[in-house]
Amino acid sequence: MPRIDTDVKLDFKDVLLRPKRSTLKSRADVCVERTITFRNSKYTWTGVPIIASNMDTVGTFEMAVALAKHKIFTTIHKHYPVEAWKQFAAAQPETLYFVAVSAGTSAADFDRLAEIVQAVPELRFICLDVANGYSELFVECVRKVRATFPHHTIMAGNVVTGEMVEELLLSGADLIKVGIGPGSVCTTRKKTGVGYPQVSAVLECGDAAKGLGGHIISDGGCTCPGDVAKAFGAGADFVMLGGMLAGHDQSGGEVIERDGRKYKLFYGMSSATAMQKHAGGVAEYRASEGKTVQIPYRGDVTATVLDVLGGVRSACTYIGAGKLKELPKRTTFIRVTQQLNEIFTGNERND
Repeated sequence: MPRIDTDVKLDFKDVLLRPKRSTLKSRADVCVERTITFRNSKYTWTGVPIIASNMDTVGTFEMAVALAKHKIFTTIHKHYPVEAWKQFAAAQPETLYFVAVSAGTSAADFDRLAEIVQAVPELRFICLDVANGYSELFVECVRKVRATFPHHTIMAGNVVTGEMVEELLLSGADLIKVGIGPGSVCTTRKKTGVGYPQVSAVLECGDAAKGLGGHIISDGGCTCPGDVAKAFGAGADFVMLGGMLAGHDQSGGEVIERDGRKYKLFYGMSSATAMQKHAGGVAEYRASEGKTVQIPYRGDVTATVLDVLGGVRSACTYIGAGKLKELPKRTTFIRVTQQLNEIFTGNERND
């Protein structure tokens, strides 16, 4: 029989961080870097735990170069050929510390992954990415990749419940991607009715991961720097961004001009646009679960990066967290019915 879970589940729009007494004198006093040792690979990484999504309009080599300057991570989309990886590794060896190679669950994906890892031995991170991380096929894929690459750090997802976080960690993953349906160009919730509010998903999955010494990535749903701070406050070890990093010079795709304004194409990786580009179209047995939008061209990504990092630092000062890793310990969420005063929305100026 169907059942209803009546416990309240919360999204970013449903909560705010409650301010607390702080001894910090400046945002500059906040350390946004973390040093993390991963459960299964035993690899230790230091950097800013924000990740550019492995969407092909976001997770580009150009984006990786720009973000690595800020010690931010990029999961490279899975459609670059091996030769492109070799060229990138030769030209940008120092950037490899901040990138992951992405793969799906097919035999062709595995063969390509093995070829890239062999061609670029400096790569230490693998991102196994599927829309539905609950399938037994995906769990078997994680086990196979762990057995084949025992010293690589494996990201795997996406899931939204504690028991599946535990399953993937025990199967060999190190970092679990949490989020089903919250993305700005994801239509999974509309097409399938499946999903989970992101703050609650992060809270519950983070708790499950820490019980096994694992880590999680909050993937999707962030629309502004405040949401990134909330994700960290809820217990995310990393926060993955897609739409917030789209539309920049480094985001891939051509600039489109319309009515004197510039735009860039941004689309979900389960959209008809993506499947037409990479698979020849949408298969008859499935529906497109992503949309395609034209977003205003935003120039160099550096300004956005500084805005996000500035917001996170400021959040830390409001609640007295001198280091990013202290943010969850200092976080108290308050439920709200209104996030912002929207009276002048649309009339903003950037000066």
